[in-house]
Amino acid sequence: MAFSSNSGGGPMADINVTPLVDVMLVLLIIFMVTAPALSYQIQVDLPQRSTKPPEQPKDPPEPIRLRVEAGGTVTWNGTPMPISALQAALEVEAERAGGDVTKQPTVEIQTDPDAQYETLAKVLSRAKNAGMAKIAFVEPGA
Repeated sequence: MAFSSNSGGGPMADINVTPLVDVMLVLLIIFMVTAPALSYQIQVDLPQRSTKPPEQPKDPPEPIRLRVEAGGTVTWNGTPMPISALQAALEVEAERAGGDVTKQPTVEIQTDPDAQYETLAKVLSRAKNAGMAKIAFVEPGA
C-alpha cells in the first residue's frame, strides 16, 4: 500500500503506472523487431496437381539400404563401407540411371537409435551431392 506524504493521513489513490509503461515498452520493442520479418515474402515451390501421373518404371531397381550404426560405421546392403567411399559409390548408381530420376534406386537410410546425428548428416549430404533424388528414411527395426 502506498502512503501519501501529505498531512491528511489517508491512503493515496494514484495508481503506479511505471510497471505498466515498462511492459508496454517491451511489447512495443518486440513488435518493432518482428513486424519487418513478417513483411518479407518467401517463395515456396509447391507441387502442382497434374492430370497425368508420372509413369512408374515397370522394373524398378532394387533400393540401396544404408544403415548408420551407433559406432559411426555405415553399411551398404549389409556390407560395411567407409563414409569416404560412399559418395563415389552413390555417384556410380546415379550415373547408371542415365540422369533419369525415375530409374534411380531409392536410398533407404536406417539409423541405430544410438547413432550420432553428425554421421547421419554426412550420409545425407553425400547422397545429395552424388545426385541421388529419391532418399527415404526407414524405421529402426523395420
